[in-house]
Amino acid sequence: MCGAGRVPCEEPTIPVAEKGSMSQEKVLIVEDEPHALTGLAELVSAWDYRTETARDGIEALEKVRGWQPAIVVTDLKMPRMDGMQLLERLNQMDGSRAVIVLTAQGSIESAVEAMKIGAFDYLQKPVDSVRLRTILSNVSRQLEMQREMAATRTRLRSMSGLGLMVGTSQPMKDVFSLIERVAPTNVSVLITGESGTGKELVAKTLHELSPRKNKPFVAVNCAAIPETLIESEIFGHEKGAFTGAIERRAGCFELAEEGTLLLDEIGEMPIGTQAKLLRVLEDRRYRRLGSKVETPIDVRVLAATNKNPDQAVADGELRGDLYYRLNVFNIHMPPLREHKEDIPAIAQRMIADMTSKHDRAIEGMDDEMQARLLSYDWPGNVRELRNTMERAVILCTGDRLQAQHLPPGFGTARPLKTAAVTAEPPANAVQVEVGTTVDEAERLLILKTLESTHNNKTRAAEILGISLKTLHNKLKEYSSQPGPNDEAGESENND
Repeated sequence: MCGAGRVPCEEPTIPVAEKGSMSQEKVLIVEDEPHALTGLAELVSAWDYRTETARDGIEALEKVRGWQPAIVVTDLKMPRMDGMQLLERLNQMDGSRAVIVLTAQGSIESAVEAMKIGAFDYLQKPVDSVRLRTILSNVSRQLEMQREMAATRTRLRSMSGLGLMVGTSQPMKDVFSLIERVAPTNVSVLITGESGTGKELVAKTLHELSPRKNKPFVAVNCAAIPETLIESEIFGHEKGAFTGAIERRAGCFELAEEGTLLLDEIGEMPIGTQAKLLRVLEDRRYRRLGSKVETPIDVRVLAATNKNPDQAVADGELRGDLYYRLNVFNIHMPPLREHKEDIPAIAQRMIADMTSKHDRAIEGMDDEMQARLLSYDWPGNVRELRNTMERAVILCTGDRLQAQHLPPGFGTARPLKTAAVTAEPPANAVQVEVGTTVDEAERLLILKTLESTHNNKTRAAEILGISLKTLHNKLKEYSSQPGPNDEAGESENND
């Protein structure tokens, strides 16, 4: 049943409805007084609702079973079965329709009790027609929104998954169940999981299944923004707020107004900015840099991290009060190695995407390739699988992917080095002499990894298992030393 409070009940002056302007909802009017019953039915019909009438609760139940109205407007005081009993019976049936109760003056207590057990709203008699029409309009909008959300769920549930998320394993079914439960609400959600597991996809699905789905979805990677610019990126700034601020700029909160904002890698946000973010979340107001005016916001905030949030709090990387404010609801994305049975379906979805992107005519993959995919532990999770599948699609000239299209040495363990091994090390190996300091060994590893990724910092950070922000900080330390990061044309895009 529709609940009160989702749509505010206003009382504007409403012009006479034009034919076809309403949603054609079915409205059952239940009233034992004949003149009141006729008058209400004519009034509601004039607003282009389809109406039926009943003279008591028993007759109303018969009409509900046969005619299936979306809205029931019922008097509380009636013979045989009164409005309160009717409301209870409707709740027992399926609770799918909105009930508006009518009460005489002096019986407000009964109307309040009806609201407690599920009535959408109440009206005092004699009925104020403007107020009644406003309530009916609010109910119609909410019912339409519920239908749209149900249709979206059905659409997103296709292809053995939820939207772009694919999987039939129990871990993924648990994730889908949590998403469906929390998506229609406005609470904050903290999405956790290893890098590459699809946390941003969870956030997009939460947005798509929410009442905000037609509003903006804005994602910001806190690890990819320099510390000096992150507040401007999130809150915006006024012209002249700082050197280089040549014009006013909207921040992420402003861009996401009435929609959803994802703060990815929240653990990489500077502590000072975390304090300001906490205040915004609590006060629902923000201030652009350089402005003295606070602006109210209507934004649902989601956050994601590949760190253990409890450990991040203990290490001082994440404010405890911000963590508890964001972690109203937690969704943990399992690593791919924990639901390998989903790999064939995920890979097939990726093949369909990649064949369209790269203009190929590929139907699937052969058994050997599938077996190779299933035998691998995927430390890079779904992101690594996607990169692997895209490479295979590009290399494939036939209609099915084969094991030969996998990267060289895919899924094979590297042999352990022994004293007897005298072969030259591979070109991408890092050689560290005994006596090398840990800091120097780290520098060599980072620079060699950057070289292997052709200076793609985002990819290098993923391989090294560190954040992009940490990589930037390390490179600043090495800035006086020659290395791959000194070359021109470096990229920070994710290949």
